[in-house]
Amino acid sequence: MGRLVRVVEGRFGRLLLTEPEAHEPPPSAQEVLFRNPGEIQIGVPASRVLVFHAAADWLRGAFPAVFEGDAPFPHANEPITPRIRQLADTLTVELINDRFLSAERLEFMLQELVLSIVDTYVARRRATSSMWRGSRFEDTRIRRAIALLRAHPNKDLSMNEVATQVGLSRSRFYDLFQVCTGLSPRAYLDMLCVEAAIARLSSGRGKIAELATELGFSAQSNFTRFFLNQVGVPPSEYRRAASRDPKGADATKDESAGG
Repeated sequence: MGRLVRVVEGRFGRLLLTEPEAHEPPPSAQEVLFRNPGEIQIGVPASRVLVFHAAADWLRGAFPAVFEGDAPFPHANEPITPRIRQLADTLTVELINDRFLSAERLEFMLQELVLSIVDTYVARRRATSSMWRGSRFEDTRIRRAIALLRAHPNKDLSMNEVATQVGLSRSRFYDLFQVCTGLSPRAYLDMLCVEAAIARLSSGRGKIAELATELGFSAQSNFTRFFLNQVGVPPSEYRRAASRDPKGADATKDESAGG
């Protein structure tokens, strides 16, 4: 498996960031590998590999019809999508800067990862009605709402408009969304905004004021307060931390991130 860089554990299972040995070429950055029903591997920057050993109960709790058997994925490798690429890269950044990582944000991103994987590689090859049976995400209106939030992670996004677009009243939309995802629509959007912010901050591209505007904040100070409240440090500090690559440091330690 190579050298462990980071490992976190929780009710979701185990998430590892590894550096393969020289004789173990890492997975292509253009592929998602499925080693068994609960192991997902994705190549990430610096020739590392993100490995998710998902707990069986956690998977079946969200997608019972998908993970009730031993072979949920029809192929051992699949081409990666932009959304899964973004999630894998952001998870890597979060693991490297694990002192800022919250259990809630980690589980959110892993849920997003598995939901994206199921929607991309399983739903299109199975009868939709049977595949989502018993899932918390069975309601197509909520899945459409999630897609709308992902497409435009912006604090100005009107939840009334999202509810209307998916054919629900505001109150019914909030109730169903909470049941499906465990979060309110606004809290879900906040998580998506944090994820987008971390991706941009870690890349070093652009000014923080520009990022604030893109995410719908009327002023950089408002974005800074939001990020500080969500992550625990100002965006400028997170950017500095993300720019320091700890590769080569002895960072192999177990940390509980939920459970």
